[in-house]
Amino acid sequence: MSKRNPNHIKNGSSVATAIVHIILVILALICIYPVWYVIIISVSEPIAARTMDVFLLPKGFYFGSYAQVVEDSTIWITYGNTIIYAFTCTVGMLIVCAMAAYPLTSPYMRGKRLMSFFILIPMYFSGGLIPQFILMSNYLHLYDTRWAIIFPGIVSMWYIILVRTFFMSIDEALRESARIDGANNYQILLHVYVPTSKPIMAVIAIYTLVAQWNSWYAAMIYLPSVDKQPLQLYLRRMLILQEKVAQQQNGTQGGTSEDGEAAMLAALSAEQLRYTMIVVATLPIMLVYPFLQKYFVKGVMVGSLKG
Repeated sequence: MSKRNPNHIKNGSSVATAIVHIILVILALICIYPVWYVIIISVSEPIAARTMDVFLLPKGFYFGSYAQVVEDSTIWITYGNTIIYAFTCTVGMLIVCAMAAYPLTSPYMRGKRLMSFFILIPMYFSGGLIPQFILMSNYLHLYDTRWAIIFPGIVSMWYIILVRTFFMSIDEALRESARIDGANNYQILLHVYVPTSKPIMAVIAIYTLVAQWNSWYAAMIYLPSVDKQPLQLYLRRMLILQEKVAQQQNGTQGGTSEDGEAAMLAALSAEQLRYTMIVVATLPIMLVYPFLQKYFVKGVMVGSLKG
């Protein structure tokens, strides 16, 4: 009779595995269905979209709301602005975080504990919106410029702490080996630390990308010019305008039948336009996320264990 190995890992029962798979499928459907619902309701007939009479498949096909969005030339300008802000802030955030975190892990840097302390202060204390506005407009002269969005968007004390924590988990022998081979600090950072830190870099990249893609409040404060505003701010203003037009036309329902039909169509279009805007605004993020998912999951786990 063979002796049982106490270190042997037993596989779970098939019933338990099936139950876990069913639960995961249900959770996946709960997460996927809202996105699918927004898509199908954005292409359904306006009446079906207004009455929410759509469940699994679109009822009819109506692309009038998409045509309304596509035919607007201003939306493509703001779309380009959003791409510029998201891409620039993401790349800038990665560069700033890596260059700020690397010295804080060096055993040769003096005063790194004091520097870490000063980095922690802005995480808990802030001057507020009004001092920030005065700084951006009166002293830095960045009001109504693209830099008013880019400069604050490339610095995050929390992300610097995360990258520093990840860098500290890298074996110090790698740094010493590269230094013996004649590499300077910039070469060590670029060729040793950054390639080793792909998971945490991917997490910061996707967080920054999503945050900048959905950002509109800072642009509303600092960018009065429409040609510099991002997509989200323009879509917000467009949606408010559509609702006002629909309300005004609803007030004319006491007129002729043609006026009543026009008012109803405007109300239905304004209602469906919300879902169309959600699809237009989130589609690029949904296309980018699958390529970063493997790094995203790994980086989150590393941060949770070493934070």
